[in-house]
Amino acid sequence: MADKRSPRQKSTATGIQLVPLEAGHIPAIIEIEKQSNSSPWSERSFVNELDHPYGVFLVAVADGRIVGFGGVWIMIDEAHVTTVAVSPDHRRRGIGKRIVSALLDAAQARGTTCATLEVRASNTAAIGLYEDLGFVRSAVRKRYYPDNREDAVVMWKHD
Repeated sequence: MADKRSPRQKSTATGIQLVPLEAGHIPAIIEIEKQSNSSPWSERSFVNELDHPYGVFLVAVADGRIVGFGGVWIMIDEAHVTTVAVSPDHRRRGIGKRIVSALLDAAQARGTTCATLEVRASNTAAIGLYEDLGFVRSAVRKRYYPDNREDAVVMWKHD
């Protein structure tokens, strides 16, 4: 019998572990990045996150498999969410929300009082997730993304 529940009603982020990024995670997160981003980060960018002195980078693991990741940079009292992605077959289960919430908690524990990010204007699912977490749209960066010159929506969250 087919499952007639909406995607939001399917399984949740239970059973997901969030762990700090390690070098061995990078091949799997590169694959998720390629599936999620038309202008993906390079391997070097992820390697740089391993030793970023002002960054927090978390990897979501389910049943021993990497299913998502996200990072935040902390600059004085401001957190900047740099990247978030969830594998296509694990989306709409609360994993992205759990990653971003954990990043914001880690940043707040380090003294941040606000957070910001940019998101593609066409990424309505991500915009909705960020709004659910208390971010508000504050500006548009015209032609921000280099691959297709798409606008970015700038969002802020204040504690």
